[in-house]
Formats: sequence, structure tokens, C-alpha cells
Amino acid sequence: MGTKGEVRKFGMRDKLGYMFGDFGNDFTFILSSSFLMKFYTDVMGVPGFAVGVIMMIARVVDAFTDVAMGRICDRSRTTPVGKFKPWIRRMCAPVAIASFLIYQSALAGMPMAFKVGYLFVTYILWGSIFYTSINIPYGSMASAVSPEPGDRQSLSTFRTMGGTLAGLIIGAGVPMVAYDTIDGNSVLNGGRFTVIAGVFSLLAVGCYLLCYTMTTERVKAEASAEQLQNNNVITMFANAFKNRALISIIVASIVMLLAQLTMQAMANYVYPNFYKNTTAQSVSTLMMMGGMLVAAVVAKPLANKFGKAEVSAVSNLAATVICVVLFFLRPSNVWVYVGFQTLNWLGLGIFSMVCWALITDVIDYSEIKNGIREDGSVYALYSFARKLGQAASAGLSGALLSLIGYSQETAFEEGVINGIFNISTLVPAIGFGLLAAVLWFWYPLHKKEVDANVEILKKKHAGN
Repeated sequence: MGTKGEVRKFGMRDKLGYMFGDFGNDFTFILSSSFLMKFYTDVMGVPGFAVGVIMMIARVVDAFTDVAMGRICDRSRTTPVGKFKPWIRRMCAPVAIASFLIYQSALAGMPMAFKVGYLFVTYILWGSIFYTSINIPYGSMASAVSPEPGDRQSLSTFRTMGGTLAGLIIGAGVPMVAYDTIDGNSVLNGGRFTVIAGVFSLLAVGCYLLCYTMTTERVKAEASAEQLQNNNVITMFANAFKNRALISIIVASIVMLLAQLTMQAMANYVYPNFYKNTTAQSVSTLMMMGGMLVAAVVAKPLANKFGKAEVSAVSNLAATVICVVLFFLRPSNVWVYVGFQTLNWLGLGIFSMVCWALITDVIDYSEIKNGIREDGSVYALYSFARKLGQAASAGLSGALLSLIGYSQETAFEEGVINGIFNISTLVPAIGFGLLAAVLWFWYPLHKKEVDANVEILKKKHAGN
């Protein structure tokens, strides 16, 4: 692989370091996907559809910033610590500061035009610029840490566990401290939430620095000057549109996030509004963590035996069935709802544990197909797809909340809370079902093809 000197072998240090990277990512990402809509509708008084539109506009901006950052990564020369790691150290503070700026409850009394404009500027600054500049190198780095499929599956599992830990802290911790009970209703405390956002930003910086310190890049696949010159943006997009593996995994990511983030966002309405029980929301997050831990244990052996795409399709089909049953059952007891959601997260968790390894398979496939390794560009397109899913979820959730008549004044009316329950079950059911179909019938990199590609690239890189 053209390395100089002795390189430390892949091991637990790399896995934990990579885990801390997504721990840092999700201290701002999950905070946004789970609570930004709630904060701006309930604290800032901004209509849900306006928040959703801003999120969707930001994703259009991402079409340019994600791809640009991917190209920057691919054209960067490898430093003594690697090609991707330096960006994590450079951008950890800017992304954390930008996230904190979004949640400024002191501005709630400002005119509506100001609040909408402020959200637009700070959200673009955080998500489309700074988050992109750290997340694209971080995700691309997985294929550079090790060439072995088993190692990459371990990185995918530990990355998901990092995000899950952040989700646990945010999902279980925030409802316990951020709400006040007023006239029997749970109401978000804006000032307290601003402090929470600041604490999470500081924790994000610490996690990013641990990721930088603990991981090692080992795959050094530099493209030649001629290859870089011939592989311009137009060529990259032309190759992408002909890449069945990349296009199908992009579609899969969009529908997966449509389902997952809708569940997360609607939890902030189902528990406080439909069930009037934020304690159950915290317990549900703890139970979700249990489901994800079970998924972490079983995902790798199942993926090794049956294939990553195969087990992902089956687990998401199970999640679809659970959502449909929950919709028709409509339990009045909140703990029955929590139990069903735990099963749901177990089904989703298996896919979450392998999804990052799937994209490293796509990067390998693209190198074989196009003759040039483009970790950054391929991951950038994948990341952009995930942001489309995030935007689709936010836009759809915001539009549906407005459609059912949700506002600060109607938040606890019977018709509105029944609509909240419908959104929280039907939208995820559709997303999980589509995801299972894409992975089973369209995505081409099942177990046999992945194993063959790994052997091809081992021979190619051994000759470098």
C-alpha cells in the first residue's frame, strides 16, 4: 500500500476512536433532527411548515457543499496523519459553535421575519458548511482505516454505537430536564434548552478530538495527477448515474432517514401531547438503546453469514410490520407503545449497524468500475442523500403537523393529537417497507459480489 515505516495494526483503539467521531457528530445532528422542530414551533413560535421549508432549502445548498467537500478530500495530498483526519481537528470547533447559535431562546420575542431569517442563516452555517466540512472527511476515513471487510463492519458497528450513545443522552436526558409541567401539560423550557445545546456543543468538540487522536489511516490509494485531471466533476456525476450500487444505496438512505428521523421527531409530540408522559419518552430512549445493543451483538455474525444487504432488508421488513400493527392497535397505555417502539428499533438497529459498511463496499465497487479511488466524492454523494432524507423527514413532518392543525394553541386538542399518532406510525411504516424493497431487489452488492470485489482490490493494492 505504499506506506513508510511500521503502521500500528487495526484494533480496539481504532474502533473506539471511530465511535467517538459519530458521538461528536450526533451531539449536534440528533439534537437538530430530534428537537429543532419542537424548539422552533413551541419556544420560538415559528410555524412547522416554515421550519420544514428552511431545512429543505438547506439540503439544496448541500448538493453543492457536500460534493465540493468530497472533491477537496479526494484532491488533498496525504499528510503524515492521513488524508481525512486533519479536517476533523480543523473543523470541530466551528461546527459546535454554529450548532449552539441555532438554539437562542432569548430571541423568541423578536419579529417573525427575524426569527425565520435567523434560523435560515444559522442552520445553513451549521449543516451545509461546518457539519459538511467535518462529516465528509470523517465518513470517507472508514475506507482508509482498513481494507478488510470485517474491520469495516466493526467500524460501522462502533460508529452506530457512537451515534446511539449520543441519541441516548439526548433522547433520554433532554426530556427529563428541558420540560416544565404547566396546567398538567409538558411545556419545553426555552432557556434551559439553550444551556443544554451549549453543553452538547462542548461534548462534541471533545469527542472529535478523541477520534482524531485514536484512529489511524492505513489505506494510501493516491490518484495520479492525470487521473485527477481526467476525473472532473462532470465525469464524476456521469459515473455516479451509471453506478447502480451508488444510486440504490442513495435511495435506500433517503427512505431510511425518512422513517427514522420522523420517528425521532414525532416522539417529541407523541409522548408530551398524545400520552402526556415525558418520563415514558426517556424510558423509551433507554429501551431503544437496549434494542441497539442487541443489534450490535447480532449484526456482524449475521452479516458475515448472510450478507449485509440481505439481513438489512429482512430487519426493515420486520420494522414495517411492527409499525402497521401499532397503527391499528392504537394502544391507550403508553408502556405498550414503548414496547412496540423498542421492537421497532431492534429491526432498524440491525441495518444501522451495517449501513456504514455498505458505503465502503460501494467505494470499492466504484474503484473497480471507474479505475480511480474516490472515497471523498462517493461518500459526499451518499452524505448528500442522507441529508435529503433528513430534509424530507423535516419537511414532511412540518407539513403534516401544519396539515393536522398543530400550533401552540391547539397542541392538546383531540383531533390534533390523533393526527400526531397517525404520523408517528404510518410514515415510518412506508419508509421501512421501501427500504427493504430497495435493498433486496435493486442494490447489487450482496454477499457474493462483495467478497469477489475485496479479492480484486487486494491484488491491485498489493502491487502498488
